[in-house]
Amino acid sequence: MSRLPIRLRLTLAFAAATLFVLAAAGAFVYVEVEDELGEQVLAPDDRDDVLGGLITTFAVASPVAVLVASLLGYALAGAALRPVEAMRARAAGVSLAPGGERLPLPAARDEIRRLGETLNEMLDRLSRSFERERRFVADASHELRTPVAVLKTELEGALRAGGHAPEVRVALVAAVEECDHLAQLAEDLLVLARAGEGRLPVRPEPLAVAALLDGVRDRFSDRAGQHGRDIRVAAGDLTVTADPLRMRQALGNLVDNALRHGAGAITLAGRPADGGVALEVSDEGPGFGNDIAGRAFERFARGDAARTRGGSGLGLAIVRAIAEAHGGRASLEGAAVRLWLPSQGRLSEAREDAVS
Repeated sequence: MSRLPIRLRLTLAFAAATLFVLAAAGAFVYVEVEDELGEQVLAPDDRDDVLGGLITTFAVASPVAVLVASLLGYALAGAALRPVEAMRARAAGVSLAPGGERLPLPAARDEIRRLGETLNEMLDRLSRSFERERRFVADASHELRTPVAVLKTELEGALRAGGHAPEVRVALVAAVEECDHLAQLAEDLLVLARAGEGRLPVRPEPLAVAALLDGVRDRFSDRAGQHGRDIRVAAGDLTVTADPLRMRQALGNLVDNALRHGAGAITLAGRPADGGVALEVSDEGPGFGNDIAGRAFERFARGDAARTRGGSGLGLAIVRAIAEAHGGRASLEGAAVRLWLPSQGRLSEAREDAVS
């Protein structure tokens, strides 16, 4: 019974109550009629005919009355639950963004309205808490960049000065690399905080896809060579409208991810797709494991094997944020990550929708 929809349960309860009332009323009427007939001088056959007709009338009318009452109860239950359905439909689109929509409240000041008010108050508290955390992340990442840059400069100056023992030089090099990781983490956190606020800045302009991919390849070619791996570019005469800085950041994250966790040659490809342009970074490795494939674009998501290879787990989250800021999307296909960007007209529409 508890597995049935609440509307059906209310209808069955209404029908059961109606049947009980009809049975009680029928029994009462039967007893009264029987007593009344007992006081009159009637033949036994006539008395039985009257009582039999009464029973037949109840037997025919009761199912009809229960059916009508069930239909009426179903309609009334639907009307009573309509405010709950309105809340459910609105809740599917509710976000924690400042000024976001809240659940609709019925006009009647009943239990359903009080439930809606309580849920709206809870959403407001969650929104304020989420906003405080987002501001903290943005402020902390912004404040970290300057001291990390100063620290890196001092360490690089010490390296250039020379005269260090071999183990000291190794320690200084490792410290510089960690400064780079901290600076990248601070920048990634700032990008995600701005994306969460819906104001990740993008300055789109026409870009030649081949030149964009060649620039990313040149940036990582030395690092790839140190690991004995190649970076290939496969792009025709394509143009995409996008922010060059954000595109280099997104594609750089994908190549960095392939160098850390992939294997074999890395291919940067661009091709027309779905009225836009698809940029794809792939390698010859096994691809994403089952433990990470379903949540690869979540923040700080890392597979079991990736936890020993460095990285913060923010790279793919940055890629998705940049894609969505351009009105596009990011997706996984085996060992490849695809970044789809819309055409110029659809990009303008997406930006207008984001602003509104």
